[in-house]
Amino acid sequence: MKIYSDLTDIERPFYKAALTIGNFDGVHLGHQALFRKVVEISRDTGGDKVALTFHPHPMKVLRPDNPPKLISTLEQKVELIMAAGIDHLVCLPFTREFAKTTASDFVEGILWRRLGVLDLVVGYDYACGKGRQGDIEFIKKAGSRLGFRVHVVPPVKVDGKIVSSTAIRELVKQGDMKEVRKMLGRYYQIRGIVRKGKKRGGPVVGFPTANLAINKEDLCPKPGVYAVQVLHGESCYKGVINIGYNPTFGDNKLGAEVHIFDFNRDIYGHEIKVNLVARIRDEKKFSGPQELAAQISTDIEKARDILSGLNC
Repeated sequence: MKIYSDLTDIERPFYKAALTIGNFDGVHLGHQALFRKVVEISRDTGGDKVALTFHPHPMKVLRPDNPPKLISTLEQKVELIMAAGIDHLVCLPFTREFAKTTASDFVEGILWRRLGVLDLVVGYDYACGKGRQGDIEFIKKAGSRLGFRVHVVPPVKVDGKIVSSTAIRELVKQGDMKEVRKMLGRYYQIRGIVRKGKKRGGPVVGFPTANLAINKEDLCPKPGVYAVQVLHGESCYKGVINIGYNPTFGDNKLGAEVHIFDFNRDIYGHEIKVNLVARIRDEKKFSGPQELAAQISTDIEKARDILSGLNC
């Protein structure tokens, strides 16, 4: 997949472009339906498969005091869009100046003239341009005038509920990883570089851990203990993670500590990816290392049971 970070990177319009647009935060089942439609259309027309997205998320620019916590990083989003079979990803910088673009300028100037859209695939609630002036009816009229087709994909529902990034964010905050997986079509994942912690996991408690920082901008699951899959390089391991403030030792900084089963390697400075499979319990304060170790043993037993039937 070829990635374009600015319109000036695109030398000529794409060939018979089947194109979809969105923020694609999380690349959930609703987004995947858009990509499938693009791939289906391209199969018939022989045209390029194109996705248009924005970075940073528009709400980070338009609502900087209260931006949404994002389900996926830009890196994750790119990986998932590529896996969906898209040929070209246009990732436009979203600025306050760009936000002033009218619906007419966006559709005619960018989608039609610059990108060469022949088939535009949008979600049922899509709108574009300053103040969301360009609703679906507007886009359909523009398509009739300019000569491109508009395909509206209906909402995707899981258990009668519409799949949306907003709904998924709330489920992540609640720690409901079972429902999150249903809407994402995969496990919710956090990732980061393993950093040196306070070295209490192995020497003090008896369970070595890999420590990850959680930034304040990250979408953090509800604090607690989770059964997880840990991806390191090309390998996958099972484990348990504690997300929270480690109250037993009086810490006050949010972080994550992963105990990887049957693993004894030095991975400081390495990136790991952690799939959150199921929440086991709330974070608790214990009387000391001995009581904490006993609880971790119980957590590990529960996690092994949860993960036993899963391929990793």
